[in-house]
Amino acid sequence: MPHPSKHLLIGSTEPYSGKSATVTGLALQLRDRGIDIAYAKPVGTCPSDEAGIDEDVRFISEILELPTSRLRPTLLSLDAPTIEQQLTEEKSAVDPQQMSTYLGGQGEDLLLIEGTGTLEEGTLFGLSLLQLAEATEAQVMLVARFHSVLIVDGLLAAKQKLGDLLMGVLINDVPADQLQAVETNVKSCLERHGIPVLGILPSTPLMRSVSVGELVHQLNAEVLCCQDRMDLMVQSLSIGAMNVNSALKYFRRADNMAVITGGDRADLQLAALETSTQCLVLTGHIAPQADIISRAQDLEVPILSVDLDTLTTVEIIEKSFQQVRLQEPIKVQCIQLLMEKHFDVNRLMAELNLSSPAMTV
Repeated sequence: MPHPSKHLLIGSTEPYSGKSATVTGLALQLRDRGIDIAYAKPVGTCPSDEAGIDEDVRFISEILELPTSRLRPTLLSLDAPTIEQQLTEEKSAVDPQQMSTYLGGQGEDLLLIEGTGTLEEGTLFGLSLLQLAEATEAQVMLVARFHSVLIVDGLLAAKQKLGDLLMGVLINDVPADQLQAVETNVKSCLERHGIPVLGILPSTPLMRSVSVGELVHQLNAEVLCCQDRMDLMVQSLSIGAMNVNSALKYFRRADNMAVITGGDRADLQLAALETSTQCLVLTGHIAPQADIISRAQDLEVPILSVDLDTLTTVEIIEKSFQQVRLQEPIKVQCIQLLMEKHFDVNRLMAELNLSSPAMTV
């Protein structure tokens, strides 16, 4: 008979706080300590691929190289048809037997369960964070993105809702100039209120970046050159709508940019190519001059053409930055390094009463 696994539910106080990255980084650390990991995401919140698998589930299962026995299927997706159907249903979306079978251990040491984006999301289906924790008898770790020291309010409120089920928090995306305050004042306050702070991750531009390929997808853009450089990471956005001299000063202040400008502004396009530009986004669906494409090919900078105005293009890209997901291997390497340096995995294992059967060098 397989031994029963322990359950850890990873939740967050707001969407896009870094749950998937945390699950991945934590799983890699635990696996290095000989812990047999399984992964579950009961509620799908991302687009699904052609096989109907949530994109995050697919990516994480591939990164962790999980066999089928260590991967639980998504029970339902929070899409419009599913929500509309549930609004008229009298019964629970997931029956207890389904949940029991779903969470039945296959011999793993720990089942990592990725929760929804907020404490309340999924309540309509009986799958909010608290409901999931109670149904699975899981302890909860919250990931909270740092905005200000008032992060304490949200975490104290979460403690009131979750009670003893809350075994710790990870504070994510802390700017360098705020790290000292978080390490001392915020952490000590939370610990006094019975909320263990297991990690404090500093901000890093890479984790807040998006790939050129993702921008192509979001903008429905035509790629005019360098289609093999879709993995380039964009960390900032610049708009070219001024004279060349001003543009050069403006462009030189940013790193790893996506530069948006009109397809007819060859002067600004050349200026952008001479600075830290990861891709050019040309609006108006106007083809650039041949020498622009030639220069971009020499520098291996993709040029994207969109049939959109500048304002709409900016709005779409800014939304992409606000909804960054873990979809690139380079981000996996980054979160692995951040978690190794700034997350107390030994304290988490002690809280879960997990022992390490082996340590890999």
